[in-house]
Amino acid sequence: QVQLEESGGGLVQAGDSLRLSCVASGRIYSSHVVGWYRQAPGKDYQYLAAIRWSNGLTYYADSVKGRFTISFEKSKNTVYLQMNNLKSEDTANYYCAISTSPGSTWRENFRRGQGTQVTVSS
Repeated sequence: QVQLEESGGGLVQAGDSLRLSCVASGRIYSSHVVGWYRQAPGKDYQYLAAIRWSNGLTYYADSVKGRFTISFEKSKNTVYLQMNNLKSEDTANYYCAISTSPGSTWRENFRRGQGTQVTVSS
């Protein structure tokens, strides 16, 4: 079974950029979609972006379109989330997960990572 591990989080200032990584140990199939989600304290999981493993087609939530970019390196079994112009409201724990459809709810993902914390100070 594929396992996911996120990294790249940290404490940054408003306006800074961060790139998160999601490394998969195990095979990701062409039918899979890898997505990024986040959960802020006291809030539900929020879908951010997704990428189709088969062809690299990307999808974004309206809330992050233009600021966040999802990409992958198949040779490294890794999916990235580049986050620019970070704001205090981006503070959350960020997760990657695998589903078969972009925009899946958190519960619809069948593999989920443990998350990496991003804190943005204003």
